[in-house]
Amino acid sequence: MVGQLTQDMIREIQRAVPAYAQPLEGHFGAIMVAGVEQSVLRIMDTIGIGGTPDENWANVFRQLGRVEFGEGRSLDCLQTAYRVGGRVAWRHLAAWGQQQRLPTAMLTVAAEAIFAYVDEISTLSIEGYTAAQAQSVGVIERCRRRLVELILSEPPASMATITKLAATARWRVPDQVAVVVIEPAADGGGDELTGPGLHEDVLTDFDGDMPCLVMSDPQRQLRGLREQLRGRRAVIGPMVSLREAATSLRWARRAMSLVHRGIIDDGPVTWCRDHLSTLWLLADEFLVRELLKRTLAPLQDLTVKQRARTAETLLAWLETRGSAPEIAERLAIHPQTVRYRMRQVEKLFGDQLADPDSRLDLEIALRAHRLLWPTDRAPEAGRPERREVPARAS
Repeated sequence: MVGQLTQDMIREIQRAVPAYAQPLEGHFGAIMVAGVEQSVLRIMDTIGIGGTPDENWANVFRQLGRVEFGEGRSLDCLQTAYRVGGRVAWRHLAAWGQQQRLPTAMLTVAAEAIFAYVDEISTLSIEGYTAAQAQSVGVIERCRRRLVELILSEPPASMATITKLAATARWRVPDQVAVVVIEPAADGGGDELTGPGLHEDVLTDFDGDMPCLVMSDPQRQLRGLREQLRGRRAVIGPMVSLREAATSLRWARRAMSLVHRGIIDDGPVTWCRDHLSTLWLLADEFLVRELLKRTLAPLQDLTVKQRARTAETLLAWLETRGSAPEIAERLAIHPQTVRYRMRQVEKLFGDQLADPDSRLDLEIALRAHRLLWPTDRAPEAGRPERREVPARAS
């Protein structure tokens, strides 16, 4: 009877649950048959008398729950299989009871026992499923943290290593990424950003001095994140190949520092792509200062106001190569004032104005000067006064 009941249960379960409608071979077949056989034997041993659950028996059904999670299925398939198995067991038992002319009261007790048993094994499988899920979440989180480390290291880990770890971390490896730097919380509180605004395909690193996110599509993935920033700034680094993620991080951090200093316009979200020339121009401030010292040396004998006005006029001329009226309109001054200032420029810089390389150096130096210091506060040579923008409150 046990063998026939087992076969009938398996056949009916496979008919009712498409996910199980496969040949009973290998690991799947062994688990399927073992689970059904254990169910049948347990019913036969305890029906009507109950009994203390055996731990080995209970582990069979906990393991079935773990297997379902590992296969990426919900518990619906397994619970449907249990209900179908219970109905098949009842049909067999009812037919046998009628042949034996058992009292209706006894059959009722048997029916209740079967369906109580279905509830019992369902509970055990839920325990196994939940335990596997909790364990998996912990493993996934550890893998994702390690994955960020490997991607952002210089040099990065090999693609084979990253791809293997990404599979465990359940992260689809993209062709390109951008690293987003988040301003730390001003109150020193937790930096983690969670909830529905953060996509599952976003990697996070909240352990460093400046939290960061690795995104494959920041335009889309940032939409739900803005509210969670709560006044904190975010800077999106350039889109780069995955192996250049550390470069995106470096430029995002650089841009964040320029935002704090007021050199890049302040805003809740800043894109490096919108400030590439500024980032390039100020990539090495030591060299910028050296260029300023050498190129703008003729201005050093002027007063602070004279230096500012002469530099402003010279830059306008270099940028436009326009006439005095055009430059005057740009600077909102009188054309005659422009002519006067340009005569001073010619005296100070002489042949440099005719040399293309010298003009380029002058324009770069003056543009950097304008970025680093307000136009109405020219610095003393070698003593820059930087603008500072206070960090936002969280």
